Amino acid sequence: MENQSNTTTVFKPLAEDAFLSLGAQQIAYVKSIDLPDGAHAVGIFSADGKPMAAAPSIEVAQALIRQHELEPALVH
Repeated sequence: MENQSNTTTVFKPLAEDAFLSLGAQQIAYVKSIDLPDGAHAVGIFSADGKPMAAAPSIEVAQALIRQHELEPALVH
């Protein structure tokens, strides 16, 4: 049996602005949106919630995100 030490890991809470910036350079979020003209689309948003683009389908949205070297994440 291995000897295990009793160490405690302490996590420091993130400031709100630091939390909001997590993933900002790696992730773009995708969710269904309604455009002003009433049409349905797929919105692409940065990690901090800023709108970046709209696409006609989830497949097109994911392709656009990956073309910009980001990873898509679906928002329910």
